[in-house]
Amino acid sequence: MLRSRLALILFSFIAVGVVPEAAPQANPSGSIDMGNGYVVPGASWEHVTPEAAGFSSERLEVLRAWLKTHPSTAMMAVYKGKVLFEYGDTTRATNVASVRKSVLDILYAAELKNIKEGLNYSTVVQLGLQDKVPFIHPEETANFEQLITSRSGIYIPNGDGDQDNIAPRRGSEFPGTHFFYNNWDFNALGTLFEKLTGKNIYDALRDDLAIPLQMQDFDRARQKKPVDPNHVHPGYPMWLSTRDMARIGVLMISGGRWGGKNLADGNFLAWSTSLVTPFSELNPIFMHNAALPARWGYGRLWWVWDAPVYPGNVSIGPYQGAYSAMGTGGQFITVFPMMDLVVVHKVDIDVDAAANMSQLGYQAVLDMLLDARCSGACK
Repeated sequence: MLRSRLALILFSFIAVGVVPEAAPQANPSGSIDMGNGYVVPGASWEHVTPEAAGFSSERLEVLRAWLKTHPSTAMMAVYKGKVLFEYGDTTRATNVASVRKSVLDILYAAELKNIKEGLNYSTVVQLGLQDKVPFIHPEETANFEQLITSRSGIYIPNGDGDQDNIAPRRGSEFPGTHFFYNNWDFNALGTLFEKLTGKNIYDALRDDLAIPLQMQDFDRARQKKPVDPNHVHPGYPMWLSTRDMARIGVLMISGGRWGGKNLADGNFLAWSTSLVTPFSELNPIFMHNAALPARWGYGRLWWVWDAPVYPGNVSIGPYQGAYSAMGTGGQFITVFPMMDLVVVHKVDIDVDAAANMSQLGYQAVLDMLLDARCSGACK
């Protein structure tokens, strides 16, 4: 059964970066004090000066100047629930591209209690996920676990030319054995979510996240699926602002808790952000970046830093346990549990579909931000 299996897997983890249990107390700004310096934002955000959080203002200003030379339209860094750094218009809601997939993972975690047990063991046929193009063997044996890890082995063309052009031959890979970043899997998971919960995915986004997180810029009317006459499983694009994405990051680093309430199953989120596919096993669409410094593997609808969370003889660094939602053009929610830090970056691809923050560019953003941490007393 799904919940019992998750519990067996997840209780072996030691939680890191989770907001400590405490009796929450509201302060005048509307944010909720969770103790030990942690807060979750209320109707508006609290801010903290860089030096008070142990960061250098001078270095962060260099980062700000550097962002101006790139297509970045907005960025936020949040330390223990307080805004440490802001750039651009953080209020503008734009298409978050594939960040939607990580948001869907949180919705599964929020609705887990309403989802029937045994999900992990049900095949795509038993789950009613047949597409207009029939499955061929062994595609029909794929299950939820293989969909959520993008290892289903189902290579039905999904309408994304970049993916369809390099997809393995249908029937060539047995489910579970091969990673391929595949929108068919992700879109089918959206259909499955609605089947299992009886909720429209955007209504769940509103009710499970936007309202309880007090998102400031969420507009339910903007959230619409594209019409896809060739497939049963449409995409589910989302339009969110930078500061509302940051609330999602705070929920993640808090282990699904918000103001003393469990909004999403923390065990499911820990399971989702654990490494499944190491960097070396990513398919060719990402392997062209093998010479770059980033080492993101894949978990379950989240990109996960490919290094042990508890690395033994390897010294612990800021990327240990890190995970990220990533979307085309430069959409990111990156969580650093070791640093109590959430980073959100946006590029407005609604205005310019070709705009792009490269992987190397975003990695430089993260490294500059992390290196802004003062090694001693900040001056």
